[in-house]
Amino acid sequence: MELEALLMHHRLIRAIGFDDAPFIKQSSEPVPVAGVICAGTRFEGMLWDTIQADGWDATDTLCNMLLRSKFFSQVHVVLLDGISVGGFNLIDLPLMADRLALPCVTVMRRLPNFTAIEYAIRKLPNPEARLEILRRAGTIHQHPPFFFQVCGAEPVVTAKVLARLTDRGHVPEALRIAHLIAAAVIKGESGKQA
Repeated sequence: MELEALLMHHRLIRAIGFDDAPFIKQSSEPVPVAGVICAGTRFEGMLWDTIQADGWDATDTLCNMLLRSKFFSQVHVVLLDGISVGGFNLIDLPLMADRLALPCVTVMRRLPNFTAIEYAIRKLPNPEARLEILRRAGTIHQHPPFFFQVCGAEPVVTAKVLARLTDRGHVPEALRIAHLIAAAVIKGESGKQA
């Protein structure tokens, strides 16, 4: 069922939220990524895998995590904590939405500083390819308290879905829990900001 119909009929929306764990920059160690499934704001399950820091495998890894899981057939929307994981391992948002046949949304706490992002990307291999992936994510929409990009759904519908999936604050619950778990596994305890 499409997101608009789920909203209209007051049906439960299941989301998966992906967030990476803290990692040491310039390390060759894989970066853990947590995927948390929530029905509305209720935790239902979790996925775990790794990606390469500043690598190229984020889109494939996240798609495969969900596609091979028992949760795939139940999920209505994919939420990402920003467009990249593990530094600048960028997620190809339209490709992900196409492969999963689901709306995919990057959620941000504030507008990104694109000047600083481009400066950092230009220090990495294949900067033009990375910048193209960044451009492909599309327009950043602002519906307070959310900043987001979306492929596979209308922005107005997406803003309502994000509000429905958020218990309190500015972050949908699936992303909040993914952040807490990923930090706790690496650091021994969850951080302050989620």
